[in-house]
Amino acid sequence: MGNVIEVENLRKEFKAYSSRSGLMGAFRDLFTRNYKIIQAVHDISFTVNQGEMVGYIGENGAGKSTTIKMLTGILTPTAGKVSVNGMNPHKEREAFVRTIGVVFGQRSQLWWDIAVQESFRLLKKVYRVSDSDYKEHMEHVIETLDIGPLLDKPVRKLSLGQRMRCELAAALIHNPPLLFLDEPTIGLDVLVKLKIREFLKEINQKYNTTILLTTHDISDIEALCDRVIMLDEGKIIYDGSLQRLKENWGEGKQIQFTFSQEITSAELHPLTAAWGVKWSRGEQDNSWIAHVPKAHVSEIISCIVNHYEIQDLNLYEISTEEIIRNIYEEGVAHG
Repeated sequence: MGNVIEVENLRKEFKAYSSRSGLMGAFRDLFTRNYKIIQAVHDISFTVNQGEMVGYIGENGAGKSTTIKMLTGILTPTAGKVSVNGMNPHKEREAFVRTIGVVFGQRSQLWWDIAVQESFRLLKKVYRVSDSDYKEHMEHVIETLDIGPLLDKPVRKLSLGQRMRCELAAALIHNPPLLFLDEPTIGLDVLVKLKIREFLKEINQKYNTTILLTTHDISDIEALCDRVIMLDEGKIIYDGSLQRLKENWGEGKQIQFTFSQEITSAELHPLTAAWGVKWSRGEQDNSWIAHVPKAHVSEIISCIVNHYEIQDLNLYEISTEEIIRNIYEEGVAHG
């Protein structure tokens, strides 16, 4: 399988205007302006193979959307090389856009006041899709996403979940080999999310569609992606399998203790400090969560039980969300 995406030392800098303070500063700004350079993406390199489903994750401002905009040709890189489907996205724009599908959770590619099927017809012409190809491919898409009853409704009359399913269908009218999804399930209810996830898995298996997914919903990543690329302050801090991320960083357990009386962290910390236990407040009254190494679970439980009366106790694996939060807090990931 060849590389669908090749990125080498990719950088994007923005020039930001900074104003001086006070009346004199404002006066000086009329004649000379101060600028500072902000690096949104800082010399990143990665490749994505055909048929891969990759989660591209990071906190707000990490550079995810800037990267996606460079990969889709919306933004021109400051430096570095980008090749997507064998083309330079911002130089071969017309040919390039026929080979990708894009869904931005915050923006619509459907016309607001006309029926969904009219938008589909317009996009079919834009992408020069033949009647036979459209019928064969889109009948399956419309049925699987369950949007048949929505086709004659104007987009403005649709709920967010209905619109996002139609957006996804619109991005696939020309059956592109590569699909960019930027927060596709933002604000959607659980059932709609499940439907979209199942559909994405199906097109990946049926057409070997490559998918690059950015999302804050870690359950999307767990459901769809074997591989994750983590971005922090414009740099890649982890690129590898989700499984390896869990193995490297998820070696502990979480124990939730519900005590019979109010306990403070000052009482708990000294008892377990030797094992490197971190404590955080639980959601229930008088409950605390201990983040503990796997090897010392039984010792820590017996230590706490010997010192305090316990009403309830639950043992959990550390969630992927917790692992990723810990990585960002510590600032660096194992490769």
